[in-house]
Amino acid sequence: MSEQRVVAAIDLGTTSARCMVFDQRGRMLSIAQREQRQNFPQPGWAEQDALELWRNVRRIVPEALSAAGLDKSHVVALGIANQRETTVVWDRRTGKPVSPAITWQDTRTGPVVDQIAEHAEEFRRIAELDPATYFAAPRLRWLLDNVRGLESRARKGDVLFGTLESWLIWNLTGGPKMGVHVTDVTNASRTLLMDLHTLQWSSKLLGVFDIPEAMMPTIVSNEEVYARCATVLPGVPIAAALGDQQAALFGQMCFEPSDAKCTYGTGAFLLMNVGTSIVRSTHGLLPTVAYAAPGAEPMYALEGPIAVAGSLVQWFRDSLGVINTAPQIETLARTVEDNGGCYIVPAFSGIFSPHWDSEARGIVVGLTSYITRGHLARAVLEAVAWQTWEVVNAMTIDSGVPLARLAVDGGMTSNHLLMQFVADVLDVPVMRPFVSETVSLGAAYAAGLAVGYWPDRAALRANRHIAAAWYPDMDARIRRLEAAGWRSAVARALTTET
Repeated sequence: MSEQRVVAAIDLGTTSARCMVFDQRGRMLSIAQREQRQNFPQPGWAEQDALELWRNVRRIVPEALSAAGLDKSHVVALGIANQRETTVVWDRRTGKPVSPAITWQDTRTGPVVDQIAEHAEEFRRIAELDPATYFAAPRLRWLLDNVRGLESRARKGDVLFGTLESWLIWNLTGGPKMGVHVTDVTNASRTLLMDLHTLQWSSKLLGVFDIPEAMMPTIVSNEEVYARCATVLPGVPIAAALGDQQAALFGQMCFEPSDAKCTYGTGAFLLMNVGTSIVRSTHGLLPTVAYAAPGAEPMYALEGPIAVAGSLVQWFRDSLGVINTAPQIETLARTVEDNGGCYIVPAFSGIFSPHWDSEARGIVVGLTSYITRGHLARAVLEAVAWQTWEVVNAMTIDSGVPLARLAVDGGMTSNHLLMQFVADVLDVPVMRPFVSETVSLGAAYAAGLAVGYWPDRAALRANRHIAAAWYPDMDARIRRLEAAGWRSAVARALTTET
């Protein structure tokens, strides 16, 4: 068997769990993947089975190593990336979740957010965030209010809270026997409970939600050995954890201020590195931690999350039945030259950045007898690009730095028509790296840096290769007209003034 040394990365996403194995040149040697179910028991509710997610991880890690012809003895470190804001509470003695995990798409916590509205200024000052259903803390409060006996158990220290990296690390390190209860700083920054200045839990904000500190994990950096695995990869150090979008920022090597990336998956998430100082947003963006390493100043980012991107294509395929496979949408969209005046605003459960209207609902604007399946397909793709455009505009105003280029990754980047339209509406080049799975790559890079597998971040740049690039080719007058059409469509979908 090979003596090669590698880094493994787990990406616990929304629709699948993946394990990838990377060598020192940043090449992906193997991948194992399993789909995982999402449940929508009521309008606005989105749940997953945390035990199913854990079972998937236990299966994919050995599968990925086997596919590469390796075993755990070849793995120098494990990195973890995860869907953020998804909330799990479990019994510390049995390891059983007390309820389904409430995912980042869930909007049931509107009443909880309304109850804390009077404290909005405190959240802005401490967490640098406006209270919203998007974050983990309102979900945790909802569970404490609605799972029978849970609050009493929480105050006794019998249950633990975590986002998904906490859940994985606790299970990987022994669970009820010796599990390590930590959360990384990027995930912690998305709870509404962390002081973005000190990178510690805020007793003030915990008090606003009346959340017992005994159930909270310890906040750690993104590049350090938290513990060694007791199962799945016994003895291998868990050396990195990042929220998936920060992992993608790291994997895209956006290490300098003004570097930006957008990941196109179920949703789309655009992050810009803004350096070592927090940049407050007045245009609906989220100040967040980009990454933090021991002994170094943390790097911050501005983020614009878009709730619906790839899931819009899934809706077009599964709910409307217009196409049989996702790639067919590009072929269909190319049968027409433009959208025929048709716009689709995919506010399936509200609109995220920059509008933040949880009551907005999706609409189709401009339907006439002229509109064909091709126009609708084009409107689906253009909706993803125009949402990106709105976020970039907000980011440019808040940061004071115009976007020079956009690094992209994720499954939708295989759609060349979409990527060209993104370049056209942004009027900047769009670049996709050779390794498009930058979420997993970022987790692997952070873990490898923590154990010295790579000496420093500069060494990672030698691994970066551009696989595809798209350059703007749209007349400025057409861009202005199309932008006006999009703005008008969004205004009809919103329930609040912007």
